[in-house]
Amino acid sequence: MAGIVVIFDFDKTIIDCDSDNWVVDELGFTELFNQLLPTMPWNSLMDKMMEEIHARGKTIGDIVDVLKRTPIHPRVVPAIKSAYALGCELRIVSDANMFFIETILEHLGLRECFSEINTNPGFVDDDEKLRIFPHHDFTKSSHGCNLCPPNMCKGMVIERIQALLEGKKRIIYLGDGIGDYCPSLKLGQTDYMMPRKNFPVWDLICRNPALIKAEIHEWSDGEELEKVLLQIINMVAVEENDGKSSQLMSVVDCKLQTMSASTNALPQVLPVPQ
Repeated sequence: MAGIVVIFDFDKTIIDCDSDNWVVDELGFTELFNQLLPTMPWNSLMDKMMEEIHARGKTIGDIVDVLKRTPIHPRVVPAIKSAYALGCELRIVSDANMFFIETILEHLGLRECFSEINTNPGFVDDDEKLRIFPHHDFTKSSHGCNLCPPNMCKGMVIERIQALLEGKKRIIYLGDGIGDYCPSLKLGQTDYMMPRKNFPVWDLICRNPALIKAEIHEWSDGEELEKVLLQIINMVAVEENDGKSSQLMSVVDCKLQTMSASTNALPQVLPVPQ
């Protein structure tokens, strides 16, 4: 579907954990991390942790080995490959870092599926030490959004993407965290928001779903992510290209195997009873 851009968060959306915590915990630096956490912003803390990990003898290879073991639901990779095969443009907007994300995607055979990754810079320096820097340099200026952490406003990233698209494509946004709420507010009436159920962004949306212009389609795990995402892609295909909808529906049916693709809209999220 050339008319769809699917934008994924990364931590707890594509992978089933927080990549920062996963690396720190698996390398045995949880106690030091917790000691330093109250003293600096998260993004700065991760750069400091990479310095400490390097100083204590851990190599880039050790970090890569940990990243290759990152937990992921078995249906997420097929979901991403299916959306890509169906012609959707895929992007990532994440508060992780480029080194973690690209290492994991390459290991999973998914890197080529994504046309763009928006995240915090992460690279190996001349001393073979991983450095992590903020997407937005908050030491020089503020991005001005009080909903987002100082190093990254995902809403600003979405606005930039929307400006480039010039309204020619629909956006499907998938996320789980507090940082995914701001971009959900930027989506339009023809877009789709897929919040992970019982995670922070879902809780925020449920407080007042009327603030979200996009259609809301919740999901709980990788299996539901795949099912809901491909259903939305199919619905858009039916709406925008009736002549080819039957062909696309058969492709979606094949991808899902056990699920018959439907053009019926999924129910929107309802407010949580107070």
